[in-house]
Amino acid sequence: MTARGVDHGGRATRIGVVFLPQFPPERLRGIALAADEAGLDELWLWEDCFRESGIASAAAVLAWTKRLRVGIGLLPVPLRNVALTAMEAATLHRMFPQRVTLGVGHGVLDWMAQVGARVESPVTLLREYLDALRALLNGELVTVSGRYVVLDRVALDWPPQPAPLVYAGASGPRSLRLTGQHADGTIVHGGISPDRLREMIKLIDEGRVAGQRTKPRRIVSYVHAAIGPTAAERLETERRRWGYPTMGDLAATGDASAVAEAVWRWAGAGADTVVLQPTPDDPDPEGFVRFVAGQVQPLLR
Repeated sequence: MTARGVDHGGRATRIGVVFLPQFPPERLRGIALAADEAGLDELWLWEDCFRESGIASAAAVLAWTKRLRVGIGLLPVPLRNVALTAMEAATLHRMFPQRVTLGVGHGVLDWMAQVGARVESPVTLLREYLDALRALLNGELVTVSGRYVVLDRVALDWPPQPAPLVYAGASGPRSLRLTGQHADGTIVHGGISPDRLREMIKLIDEGRVAGQRTKPRRIVSYVHAAIGPTAAERLETERRRWGYPTMGDLAATGDASAVAEAVWRWAGAGADTVVLQPTPDDPDPEGFVRFVAGQVQPLLR
């Protein structure tokens, strides 16, 4: 983000918007087209139980649009065999090169328990999963017998070229270090202040040192956001829903310059991509993506 001197090794900070899974699936096409036509950098999708599939939604958005990048943040690994995730990711990357960002993570543990998929050690599963997924997407023949991930001479017939980056979601110290050591980037959930993001990145970098990772780290940070005359009331509803003591340093709101200023704060803390997370009761999601793309995004260039 050169306009404010934010340095990410020459990479500009990108901006995105979440299509919340609280919106019905039939709303996705209109929002995706609005984002594409307005020139938004990225549209992000969640695979929340038991709402909408991340892979199916991403494939539809990529087919409907011409240039929009799509992030899947994130796929819950207890719910998905790693070979299946690799096949789906490879297919998307080959059909839509340079337009997909894939993230995986623990998933909400209560939801995983509901479907009989909760594991005793989520950190162990995520570590095994990341190593296997990255190897498969790199075109390797993989044999592994881990605590949770078991593959016997598995290789993709159609690996993407070049191998894509694999992101992982994390919040706790062990998981943050794990993403630094075993993933190519980290996805940080909403409700994290810029100061807290800096602390989290220190833990990610500890993992990178342990894993002798030399390529630049990538950080995606979700940020609560609301605009319009009812923004304050809707953010207060979000505050109560998530149990935050305050939304003061957790949200972007106001006019375009105020929202851009908020994005700069998270970018300055280390986020390569700032993804604005509207409220589930936003009265005009299409208008929100047009506002971000048309009014906020130019201020960040």
